[in-house]
Amino acid sequence: MGEVISIAMLVVVLGFAVVRPRGLPEAVAAVPAAAVVILTGAISLADAWAEVEHLFPVVAFLAAVLVISELCDADGLFRYAGALMAAKSGGDARRLLVFVFVLASLVTAVLSLDATVVLLTPVVFATASRMGVRPKPHAYATTHLANAGSLLLPVSNLTNLLAMSAAGLTFVSFAGLMVLPWLAVIGVEYIAFRIFFASDLSIAATKPEPPDVPPLPRFSAAVLALTLAGFVVASFLHIEAAWVALAGALVMLVRALIRKQVTARDIPGFINLGFLAFVLSLGVVVTAVVNGGLGAAIGMIVPSGHDLLSLLLWAGLAALLANVVNNLPAVLVLLPFAAESGPGAVLAVLIGVNVGPNLTYVGSLATLLWRRIVQAHDHETPIQEFTLLGLLATPIAIVVGVVALWASLLIGGMG
Repeated sequence: MGEVISIAMLVVVLGFAVVRPRGLPEAVAAVPAAAVVILTGAISLADAWAEVEHLFPVVAFLAAVLVISELCDADGLFRYAGALMAAKSGGDARRLLVFVFVLASLVTAVLSLDATVVLLTPVVFATASRMGVRPKPHAYATTHLANAGSLLLPVSNLTNLLAMSAAGLTFVSFAGLMVLPWLAVIGVEYIAFRIFFASDLSIAATKPEPPDVPPLPRFSAAVLALTLAGFVVASFLHIEAAWVALAGALVMLVRALIRKQVTARDIPGFINLGFLAFVLSLGVVVTAVVNGGLGAAIGMIVPSGHDLLSLLLWAGLAALLANVVNNLPAVLVLLPFAAESGPGAVLAVLIGVNVGPNLTYVGSLATLLWRRIVQAHDHETPIQEFTLLGLLATPIAIVVGVVALWASLLIGGMG
């Protein structure tokens, strides 16, 4: 009965997150669901609390990065980037796509996929409108790169933070192993976009005159660069990266409050407390499902070993599960098993849960959020079109990314 209740609660939580009736936050369903699995005995209070303690440092780190992203936007860093892209593109939609790919990949890597979806997508729409080009290829690029481009750094995605912890890797070692897969996946995505959107990209801009570029917001750019450097230094000094993120967020927040760029009332929205509560509650529900019997079943089908074929199987299973139950539950379920096979298996799972969601709308919460933002700009993203693009890019990107990971592991002496 406990397993039935746990699975039912997981379905309710994921269904609510997909539909989000009346725009209510995901936590509205997730927190009560976590309470239900505890009160019904599907998971003990001790196990639930242990899961919260395990996830809390990751969630706190994510909160700090979200604040940094929002304050960079308030300081005009994203507006500057959009104007610079328009000016450098020279009215060429293909060139703009290159700049969008570069910018979205870097924003995702440094500020997380949420920054790309929430903050960069509106900038891309504004830039395309300013140039008079069709926005569709560039708007699709933000969601594909929010997912597929989130492989490089632990800060790029919540799934990465969980994987780094499970694999026992440092910030630097994680980045070193994932730089080749990151570049390989982005390369595959770019080729797929040039093929799929060839007709849209061939149409000339109606407003080719380059716009004026505002001054670079030097303070936010400098703090962002120093924070990223701090992550590297902290890795060598065995200091939790969350402290570096918190320091960067506090420096930017104090300045923004003094300059009245933001108010104290804006801070809870920057942190996105509802989403953080959702993550913690979802972890409890998923743990209840795994402890109730799903874990034993998955343990019977997961691959063993860390050769290339095993890595491909890990990534394929992760991608499949991500498109069935969403990538966050998928990584929570698979990481304990992958960790037994070593860092290679963990990172292969990461490729599956990060790149795989580009196949369907429900693969990641970031994609669902992106779809709402696109619709708010009066653009439709038909499910057939999204899926066809996903089928063209995603399977190849996963395979190429895993092969690149395998090569990185051999180079690093971990193969």
